[in-house]
Amino acid sequence: MGNAIPTQTPSSRTQMDFEDVIMEEGTSGTKVHPVVSPPYKSSLQKFFTKVKETFFPDDPLRQFKGQPFHRKLILGAQYMFPLLEWAPCYSFKLFKSDLISGLTIASLAIPQGISYAKLANLPAILGLCEYVDFACSVAYDSSFIPPLVYVVLGSSMDLAVGPVSIASLVLGSMITEEVSPTAEPDLFLQLALTSTFFAGIFQAALGILRLGFIIDFLSKAILIGFMGGSAVIVALQQLKGLLGITHFTKKMALVPVLMVVANDIDGFLLLDITTGRKTYSGAPLVSVIISTVVAFLIKAPRHGISVIGKLPRGINPPSVDKLHFQGDHIGLVIKTGLITGILSLTEGIAVGRTFATIRNYKVDGNKEMMAIGLMNVVGSTTSCYVTTGSFSRSAINHNAGARTAMSNVVMSLTVLMTLLFLLPLFKYTPNVILGAIIIAAVIGLIDIPSAYLIWKIDKFDFVVMLTAFFGVIFISVQMGLAIAVALSVLRILLQITRPKTVMLGNIPRTNIYRNIHHYKEAIRVPGFLILSIEAPINFANITYLNERIFRWVEEEASTVENVCLQFLILDMSAVSNIDTSGVSLFKDLKATLTMKGVDIVLVNPLAEVIDKLQKSYDANDFIRADYLFLTVGEAVASLSSVMKRQRPTKDDQEIHTIVTEN
Repeated sequence: MGNAIPTQTPSSRTQMDFEDVIMEEGTSGTKVHPVVSPPYKSSLQKFFTKVKETFFPDDPLRQFKGQPFHRKLILGAQYMFPLLEWAPCYSFKLFKSDLISGLTIASLAIPQGISYAKLANLPAILGLCEYVDFACSVAYDSSFIPPLVYVVLGSSMDLAVGPVSIASLVLGSMITEEVSPTAEPDLFLQLALTSTFFAGIFQAALGILRLGFIIDFLSKAILIGFMGGSAVIVALQQLKGLLGITHFTKKMALVPVLMVVANDIDGFLLLDITTGRKTYSGAPLVSVIISTVVAFLIKAPRHGISVIGKLPRGINPPSVDKLHFQGDHIGLVIKTGLITGILSLTEGIAVGRTFATIRNYKVDGNKEMMAIGLMNVVGSTTSCYVTTGSFSRSAINHNAGARTAMSNVVMSLTVLMTLLFLLPLFKYTPNVILGAIIIAAVIGLIDIPSAYLIWKIDKFDFVVMLTAFFGVIFISVQMGLAIAVALSVLRILLQITRPKTVMLGNIPRTNIYRNIHHYKEAIRVPGFLILSIEAPINFANITYLNERIFRWVEEEASTVENVCLQFLILDMSAVSNIDTSGVSLFKDLKATLTMKGVDIVLVNPLAEVIDKLQKSYDANDFIRADYLFLTVGEAVASLSSVMKRQRPTKDDQEIHTIVTEN
């Protein structure tokens, strides 16, 4: 009979193939495994289980099980201080790579700090013996103290820590709304440092409360788009030095930058191509040294070549006394700290995860939050303003061959030595070289192959990636990320409100049931409508499920011949949870389908689902034990005999005869 299936009409084929299933399974001899209720758990036990799975999915205490006390102490120290994980295995070979990387990013720390401090509107104040540009001093210290904190607590091997343009710009603009950096420089500085303190407290609190899962909303598509867009923006910002433009925009967007460039076509361009070579990781540092020597010998400023110029020496004293926790501006510093904290944290973790993906290792979101937060708290007491993982520095750090976070230590110590002794040597360093190094580093991070792969795999992810890319370029980094994350959340909401529900059919001569639109050989079973719900059932999707199921019931009733629809089988294997509204869905389905002569059968309801269903209704009235099954095959085989006794037809008699004979 099975060999004649291809020559049958659809309705005849369905009936005859179902006979094959019955013949092979043997209804009278089928063993039905009972569905049992889950073990009893109190509400308190359920609560703690939920909390553990939400905030401690990695179960950090599992590594301590069965370990001797001294080993537990070591593991605990390594968990709190990631430095202890890689430091014991650190080698001279790794140090050589980190040394070059650290020296390279240190050569950028001071000139970058100047421009970022100006973005933050940090004022010039009277020093101990002479007028000193305190803005630059604060920026220098921000590349000295915070990296030392991060290297102990951070989990990224590539992140280069320091002030960043976005946080600098936002901090300066928000405080300037109420306090003038020129009219009240002392107060402005106090508010900037206090805002940094609150930013660090907020960031560390997120990590301590185990809210690192928030960064999971930064998908790979978002990170690739963010990385590409940020690379373009950072590269465009270097046009100021490359073209010798005096008055450059502070806006981090494509259009304002291009407008400035278009209005200043007389700029001077000098690009050192050697900085883009990846064959030699020390090329950026060599370029800085050579260009500085050449600029000194030819007296570059006389030829219109922009150089860094004279820089102030020394480090700043502790700034605990400058923190401002009272007065009319407390609300301003809290708000500024919150916003700059979110922006810098998002950028730092996004950058860290980006390079972790490239090198195939994990970045712990909770540890990063605590590391960046404590870094800013300590920084606010040592004359530093908001710092985080810098995209441009991290790109150069990565391309220069950094292997561990030790490159941050090298950078920090190099900055310290430079602040104390070597600042005059940077006087003739051309700004164009620094811009060329940054451009060469970041442009290589525009990952076109990965973007093409995303296009092939998932078109919606590709749209999210483009949103992040163009949002960063045309609006701002924070808005580009926010819009891309919003699109991703929208997709999740659509998946929740429109859960995937498919119709299952039997694979002939097997006990397997699969999607009839996926497996062409899968056939419908007469008298049964078998559906698989592949998502949690909750208030957001019960209306959709109700309408979709009833539409299938009506279609099945109008298309299936000979045997009337008698059972709706719902495969609940993928329904991980159900709420009160979801429970009411089954009550409504039962009431409506009963009037149509159709019974509801549940297959493999998970523990939480069956527990809530049993508590909501009388088990005998709603989910009878003989209508609960572990597999669809057992349900069909067991209920087929009930169907025949209830509604005997000529075809049923033939099936019954075949079953009896087997």
